[in-house]
Amino acid sequence: MPRTIRKLATILAADVVGFSKMMDKNEVLTLENLKSCRDLIDPIIGEFGGRIFHTAGDSVIAEFASPVSCVDAAIEFQNILAERNKNVSDESRIVFRVGIHLDDVIIEGDNVFGGGVNIAARLESICEPGCILVSRTVQEKVIKRIKHTIDSLGNSELKNIEGKFEIFHIDPTGESKVKVFENKKVEQDSEIKIAKPRIIVLPFRNLNNIEENDFLVDGIVEDIITELSRINSIEILSRNTAFSFKGKEVDNGHISKEFGVNFITNGSIRSSGNRIRISVELTDSLSGSSIWSERYDRTMEDVFEVQDEIVKKVIIALVGNLEMASLERAKRKPTENLTSYEFLLRGRDFHHKFSKEGVLSAIDMLEKSIEADPNNAQAYAWKACSIGQGLGGGYLKDRFKEENEAIGELKTMIEKAIEIDENDFECNRLLCEINKFFEDFEKSEYYGKKAYEMNPNDPRIVSGYGELMVLTGNADEGVEMLIKAFELDPVGLGNSNADKRLGDVMFASYVKGDFQQCLDYDKRVGKKQPIAWASKIASLESLKKSEEKKIEIEKFASTYPEISLKEEIDKLHFQDTTLKEKMKELVN
Repeated sequence: MPRTIRKLATILAADVVGFSKMMDKNEVLTLENLKSCRDLIDPIIGEFGGRIFHTAGDSVIAEFASPVSCVDAAIEFQNILAERNKNVSDESRIVFRVGIHLDDVIIEGDNVFGGGVNIAARLESICEPGCILVSRTVQEKVIKRIKHTIDSLGNSELKNIEGKFEIFHIDPTGESKVKVFENKKVEQDSEIKIAKPRIIVLPFRNLNNIEENDFLVDGIVEDIITELSRINSIEILSRNTAFSFKGKEVDNGHISKEFGVNFITNGSIRSSGNRIRISVELTDSLSGSSIWSERYDRTMEDVFEVQDEIVKKVIIALVGNLEMASLERAKRKPTENLTSYEFLLRGRDFHHKFSKEGVLSAIDMLEKSIEADPNNAQAYAWKACSIGQGLGGGYLKDRFKEENEAIGELKTMIEKAIEIDENDFECNRLLCEINKFFEDFEKSEYYGKKAYEMNPNDPRIVSGYGELMVLTGNADEGVEMLIKAFELDPVGLGNSNADKRLGDVMFASYVKGDFQQCLDYDKRVGKKQPIAWASKIASLESLKKSEEKKIEIEKFASTYPEISLKEEIDKLHFQDTTLKEKMKELVN
């Protein structure tokens, strides 16, 4: 008996709407029209890497290796069919429904079987004419990689399929009205349904009412949408959807209901001579309350540099405030009702407390995040990071029987995270930090560089990569990176703040050998962390300022009576250990 062959595949199921009635009315014409449509569809499926393995009358079922290619193929042929139908008589119009699902399937000869095929067919059967329905597994893979909007229709039971599925709608033309399913089998609780915050960035108002300024106004909005679309922790409506509201009176409540949007960003731009003012606001679409607003006043000497600067600052502020708003929502909900994303936020929040209780609670929350969504790559990465923090602090003795068990779990989490999504810049950032902790500098450099190339304006990535450079002997460039991180986001996200960022620059300046720069940055620090204090003391000793050094040692001892500077320095992961020993000598 031949061995059963299984593989992961994306299945596309397509069917003609009202085919039986058309055949009853005119068989010859219907078959001619079906053939003309198949002549359009079949080559497109092949061009996008698909293989048709089943046809029966009006149906087409194909398999794809890539869910992105599958969705792109479906969008392409639906649009081509729509164009065809504009140029033929009503009786010659052929309209397809499409369902798409990603799952494990069974291969027997040239045919494909399994639940993946059945679910795709069920999705197709309830799809609106001319549109596409996809499962959550497909939505998660394509959301950041296609231009079209993907709208959640809620959770539904599919005929003869066990369990409930969250179904997502794609309209290739942008013309259909999306409606959440209203049968009894669908869950309507949007607070539970929505896994990530969904945001729309509306076109900014041009307060000058001068058309020649539109390029700047629209350019800033388009860049904000593009940058936000790279962030896996949020969902953002497409540029096409956003700009459909340009020049129109906007009802935030209507947008929230129509598109399932949680947050709305809007703004305005006014220029006067060589000056430009950009105002931005983030609003909770449900309550209508303002979460964050800011005004930026700049000169127009280089309009494109201004545009880039504004976009960077807005993105940092938006992401930070979005996450904080989502975290506050999650904290108000019963723990059992949280989504994978919300468990992730809670886990990160506990992680940033840097305590035994915080680490253990973080691991619990992140495990629940993984349980809620086994494909949440960031949940695995943050769990690994929390285990690493627990190992460093000695917090895991009651959680794991021995240290090697914890290390094994940490490595499993790392491998799983990158297996799920090797192109998630947040995962790559965390993997840089984890490998830095284990002093695997080659891997840390690989992931840090990859994260930086993906998103060179995320202050956490810039800061982490800069610190790695300092620790591996490239202090000059490391200092520049850390200063850049501070300038990008002096307040910081998560546990970072201005003092922490400045402390990082102090440490890097000391390693670089620029002791005066270290002392200059110290003047801007409010509360120094131990390593910043060690950097200052070591710099004072290097500059032969013995009396000042003595005073600082006494101040440190009174501020942190239970902390040893040498022990704090021992926690640093210098590639050249002589630098660590030298620093310990200088703080004596």
